[in-house]
Amino acid sequence: MVVADTKNPVEEVFEAYPKKVQSKLKAIRKLIFHTARKTDGVGPLEETLKWGQPSYLTAATKAGSTIRIDRAKGRDDAVAVFFHCQTDLVKTFRDLYPDEFDFEGNRALIMSASSALPKAPLTHCIALALTYHLRKKKGR
Repeated sequence: MVVADTKNPVEEVFEAYPKKVQSKLKAIRKLIFHTARKTDGVGPLEETLKWGQPSYLTAATKAGSTIRIDRAKGRDDAVAVFFHCQTDLVKTFRDLYPDEFDFEGNRALIMSASSALPKAPLTHCIALALTYHLRKKKGR
């Protein structure tokens, strides 16, 4: 019996990035999963590809808005964390952390691939995204 190689398509995407970008995106991925485990109401995350980008969904609970991660467009030295552009998430992040991140419109946080992750602010932003629909239902 021949067993097909069933490599995770998300892992294949990570492997295609330059090492510095790959390392930073994997650190963000780890932070997303850690934040989901520690945040009430989020439940298990589904990791998949959307638009060819690693994406994280609260499919079981529908508590949050999808988070996607990728290299920043047109830049080999930066990574992006994307959020649904029809939410107020990036506006909220801009208000809370104007000096911690660069921003791309109303859809992304941009960070250097070679600088340390701003863990506390990024964790907070991730938690807000993963609980977006829960908070909207509660009117917060």
